[in-house]
Amino acid sequence: MDGLSQYWDRGDGIGRAVALLLLLMSVSAWVVILWKGWVLRRAAKDVQRGIGAFWTAASVADGRERLRDIDRELVLLPLLEAALLQPRHGTLDGSGQASAQLTRRLRDALHQGLSQLQFGQVVLASVGSTAPFVGLFGTVWGIYHALLAIAAAGNLSIEKVAGPVGEALIMTAAGIAVAVPAVLAYNVYGKWIAACEAELEGFAHDLREMALGQSER
Repeated sequence: MDGLSQYWDRGDGIGRAVALLLLLMSVSAWVVILWKGWVLRRAAKDVQRGIGAFWTAASVADGRERLRDIDRELVLLPLLEAALLQPRHGTLDGSGQASAQLTRRLRDALHQGLSQLQFGQVVLASVGSTAPFVGLFGTVWGIYHALLAIAAAGNLSIEKVAGPVGEALIMTAAGIAVAVPAVLAYNVYGKWIAACEAELEGFAHDLREMALGQSER
């Protein structure tokens, strides 16, 4: 903490702006990490419960009611609504083959659900990939600023250089500290999203077969 305080006191506007940017990136990343972890855990649990509850229902109407109670993140229910939707006659939506139109509706609903689950991944990827370079820039600028101040004072020695340079290196460490949690969360959440995506694709495929079977009766 003393090093950060000294770096802040000795820094100029650019150095302080870099420090504030790293702080903002860290806060943003942790907000996304905590919020997204809660959402994905709840969605994964609801997908597992919802799919099983739907296929054990006595009717489609009963299955819909079960999904409404279970699917809190609304990733399953839109797929069912898309499968049951009847396009209006006289429109482009209803002019194509029934199977092709059904596939398109299910695909759109699936993409909408996945977009909801993937929300925030860009923030984590951006913070993880740029924070080390922001910290490195802060270090380079801090060293440059410190050397200018020492040169202007006319008292250049190893003792005078070591302190400011060591304080400037804190920015590199800060950049890495900001990036590591974001990268780890991005990778972990990516696996969770992929698992949910596989379940949703399977559910969409089964709904398509069910809808086509009902239309042929």
